Amino acid sequence: MQGARAPRDQGQSPGRMSALGRSSVILLTYVLAATELTCLFMQFSVVPYLSRKLGLDSIAFGYLQTTFGVLQLLGGPVFGRFADQRGARAALTLSFLAALALYLLLAAASSPGLPGVYLLFASRLPGALMHTLPAAQMVITDLSAPEERPAALGRLGLCFGVGVILGSLLGGTLVSAYGIQCPAILAALATLLGAVLSFTCIPASTKGAKTDAQAPLPGGPRASVFDLKAIASLLRLPDVPRIFLVKVASNFPTGLFMVMFSIISMDFFQLEAAQAGYLMSFFGLLQMVTQGLVIGQLSSHFSEEALLRASVLVFIVVGLAMAWMSSVFHFCLLVPGLVFSLCTLNVVTDSMLTKAVSTSDTGTMLGLCASVQPLLRTLGPTVGGLLYRSFGVPVFGHVQVAINTLVLLVLWRKPMPQRKDKVR
Repeated sequence: MQGARAPRDQGQSPGRMSALGRSSVILLTYVLAATELTCLFMQFSVVPYLSRKLGLDSIAFGYLQTTFGVLQLLGGPVFGRFADQRGARAALTLSFLAALALYLLLAAASSPGLPGVYLLFASRLPGALMHTLPAAQMVITDLSAPEERPAALGRLGLCFGVGVILGSLLGGTLVSAYGIQCPAILAALATLLGAVLSFTCIPASTKGAKTDAQAPLPGGPRASVFDLKAIASLLRLPDVPRIFLVKVASNFPTGLFMVMFSIISMDFFQLEAAQAGYLMSFFGLLQMVTQGLVIGQLSSHFSEEALLRASVLVFIVVGLAMAWMSSVFHFCLLVPGLVFSLCTLNVVTDSMLTKAVSTSDTGTMLGLCASVQPLLRTLGPTVGGLLYRSFGVPVFGHVQVAINTLVLLVLWRKPMPQRKDKVR
């Protein structure tokens, strides 16, 4: 553990952090991200069963999910700005403490004699500050060279895959063997450990760790974390609106499909709960391989512009096939292309957006990027449900083709500007 403590001692002057120190911090950040994502997917396994136990119907459960999505949507940019101003140590510690509060409330909601429904909805409130993945992305961004950034960010996909697979398996197994409360308690213990490691082993700031970092003015006033004008101003910087719009638009059709996937797996694919779990594990395994291995190799041979166009093009091909999909076997054939496009699009756009802002604003920008998925989870149930009831599963393929064709035309007509630190 000595190697992990070394960076903290240098937290006040990260510009002098050694290569070994940076590697230790990055490795610990990957471990912390994997831990939090595992706990998060354990929670996803518990909440549906707990909701049913407490007597919530599908509409009330939808309100519960929407509440969590809205809170994460609103909290993402503010948390990112907090991370920029207070540093990586404070951001990761805050995120783990918020997660600890969520899991404790979740465990209390499953206790007899307590107002379970109120506690269940109250457990969604700390979700506004649960942003371990964007905080981890900020640390990786600050400590990695620009040309290494897509590969370094892509390796977080390994953490996400571990979380999907291990969290889903642990959650389901523990609920079946020991009851609903067990996964929540285990997740609370794990997040408490994460908070301790974040506070003791992560540098106070990673902003000065790169040679191009901009030091804050001594004695200068500290801007408010809730300065919405400062957050929104990042979206008006050159190239940022276009890249961000591409990120949101290309993610939108797949986001609708994934939000409705639990319903589609039951109604259209006729899958049992265990079979749907296996399919999600397959999805997570492919994401691990794609983000952890494939993107790193591709980013060393192709520019970010080329990878972005490739991801949108594959989205179009997947959409065409999805429109004709008629069985779960067909979907399994589509999943590799779908995962490749999702992972490549998100990693490349995150990398491009962090390069478009100053080093002091990378956390805020990553917080804005992290708000894309909560936005889709907020709008998805309503829009996706309406499309599914009216037109069936093929409509998701049609929407995929239409939107990404427009995105590809925009990218081809006006290429993204190539920066000096582009991927070689």
